[in-house]
Amino acid sequence: MTLSAILLMGGIAFAQKFAFIDSDYILENIPAFTAAQEQLNKLSAQYQKELESMHSEIEQMYSDFQAESVLLSEDMKRKREDVIISKEKDYKQLQRKYFGPEGDLFKKRQALVKPIQEDIFNAVQEISNEGSYAVILDKAGGTTLFFTNPRYDLSDQVLQKLGYK
Repeated sequence: MTLSAILLMGGIAFAQKFAFIDSDYILENIPAFTAAQEQLNKLSAQYQKELESMHSEIEQMYSDFQAESVLLSEDMKRKREDVIISKEKDYKQLQRKYFGPEGDLFKKRQALVKPIQEDIFNAVQEISNEGSYAVILDKAGGTTLFFTNPRYDLSDQVLQKLGYK
């Protein structure tokens, strides 16, 4: 953290109220999120199994080709190589379709998790407005908070606002 950021935070701390949440803790206590994670893990495993099967098939095709290549004509070799290359392209395309930045798994995660994250954000925003907090930090993930006083932890309040205990 830079000196200016520390001074800014210090200035905010003296002038305004601040608090923090632990979004990991909040998410762990929301059954819909746990169910979504399980569903995503199953889907990921299914996709991975399909890709592993396809990869094994490609490896077998390549192994067979190497073993038989001395018996094949140049034309036959080229055709078999083309089939293997085509299968490898299909494999990579399927891999991108499932696991790519805009792949099926990403889209499913967006559909299942984004509404939960939006609910959390809205609850935090309401708590911020009700409690007149200028800053609410999240201690989960990459944010490092050297010391946190549990008195200012609003995580349970967010869960209550969402209807969880």
